[in-house]
Amino acid sequence: MSADEFELNCSTRTDLGKGASRRLRRLNNDIPAVLYGSGKDPVSLTIAHKDIFKATENEAFFSHIITLNVDNKKEKAVIKALQRHPAKHLIMHADFLRVSDKQAITVKVPLHFLNEEKCVGVKIGGGNILKTLNEIDVSCLPGDLPEYIEVDMIEVDLGDTVHLSDITLPKGVTSVALSHGEESDHSVVTVAAPKAEVEEPTDAPEAPEGESEAPAAGEDSEEESED
Repeated sequence: MSADEFELNCSTRTDLGKGASRRLRRLNNDIPAVLYGSGKDPVSLTIAHKDIFKATENEAFFSHIITLNVDNKKEKAVIKALQRHPAKHLIMHADFLRVSDKQAITVKVPLHFLNEEKCVGVKIGGGNILKTLNEIDVSCLPGDLPEYIEVDMIEVDLGDTVHLSDITLPKGVTSVALSHGEESDHSVVTVAAPKAEVEEPTDAPEAPEGESEAPAAGEDSEEESED
């Protein structure tokens, strides 16, 4: 499945509740899901686990318009929440949000860091790249939704920090955090100076003349009195 054609077959379900969801996973190897938004009533869905698991292996699935085939009717949506099993490689539940071509949506989009090895602060300054964000919330129309956003590291010098305001966003895409004001101009990545090398401890200083070292444990002192 390519990033340009995420499509999942779904069916509506009326058997609701935790018990029903457990039976769904155990007996049919399906997962429960919900489709909501666009002023319409939420719809409870069933999706084959193997289909959605395979789709989620592609990073673009989380920042892409998805086509849900619900009982032979197509719905455009984005993934809003995904519940995974805490110990097993299993998806437990999914939430999808309907999208309209004329209504802006808020989606988390991954950051792709370019030229990390060629970064000035790393190649010349010997610094280390420290990432504080790997994805950001953006707002845009569905047709403008980027698969990812690039952060070019090549000219970032030692000690420099890239903030949200330093990232060039595609046309029609805005940062949700920056819309709240300058105080939300969060750090994205920093080129930190290398840690100072720990110096090896020097040999212990010699005892001044006239002073002798204390005898080691188990050794007799020359001044020890006789019985």
